[in-house]
Amino acid sequence: MTAAFEHLSVMPVEVLEFLAPRSGGVYLDGTVGGGGHARLVLQASAPDGRLIGLDRDRSALAAAAAELEPFADRVVLRHAPFADFEAVLEDLGIDRLDGMLLDLGVSSHQIDTPQRGFSFRHEGPLDMRMDRESGETAAEVLAHRDVDELTDIFRTYGEERFARRIARRIVARREEQPLVTTRQLADLVKEVVPASRDSRRIHPATRVFQALRIYVNGELDQVAEGVARGISRLRRGGRMVVISFHSLEDRIVKRAFQEAARGCICPPRLPICQCGQTPAVRILTRKVRRPGDEEIELNARARSAVLRAVEKL
Repeated sequence: MTAAFEHLSVMPVEVLEFLAPRSGGVYLDGTVGGGGHARLVLQASAPDGRLIGLDRDRSALAAAAAELEPFADRVVLRHAPFADFEAVLEDLGIDRLDGMLLDLGVSSHQIDTPQRGFSFRHEGPLDMRMDRESGETAAEVLAHRDVDELTDIFRTYGEERFARRIARRIVARREEQPLVTTRQLADLVKEVVPASRDSRRIHPATRVFQALRIYVNGELDQVAEGVARGISRLRRGGRMVVISFHSLEDRIVKRAFQEAARGCICPPRLPICQCGQTPAVRILTRKVRRPGDEEIELNARARSAVLRAVEKL
């Protein structure tokens, strides 16, 4: 059974604070999901602010279209990964943006829909694709990668301590039967990973599922490309807000923002700057923002969220 598309927008107050939408502005929501953040931006930019919403998930776009129907004349929704936003802007004849928002989390709908295969808590096919029309499924990755490749996936994208042990068991098990369901994979990982105090709080398969999802969807490449190109498309005074949900994404965002905020990169011994590099942005969140206790109590999935923001100079 497919879950209704429900997704609580994370840190809505902070998003509006740092994005600072205004009337007449043009904003891009690169991960529009069910349209929760987009609705807030459109309300705050009334009467004539515009929003372009992108998502790789067609079910998310359908939900966003319904959520944003009252603003239909100010919204354009497109099926595209956010790293491809420049092609969408070119098609729409838009050169610069007043703001860009990226909420990098997986929606509650995606997690709670068994057929999507994102969660070990629901029995379903090992799919994990944001865009179900293209790319390999998680089951296909597990069926065709060797021990070294699987180890690298689990270690790099899940920071899993027992990556090689899990990879070896997967390769041995698939000789007997293919791993095609979420429960099969979760049970296998639970058999392999030693019990610890963390296992009372975090399921042993959490990092493996995270790693597969990131790998299947090329999420880290999307983040690196989308953030760097997004900054270049902001007009002066335009802002970018990014919400990350795990350390790998956040490190990429932090590094990209710091790099864009750097000035001269000449060696200290040079008396006069030779590189001519000036900062492209001002970092607005020297201290990152996180959800408050009240929000976490209402939405437990917000607990790992980290918000960073910059302003174009």
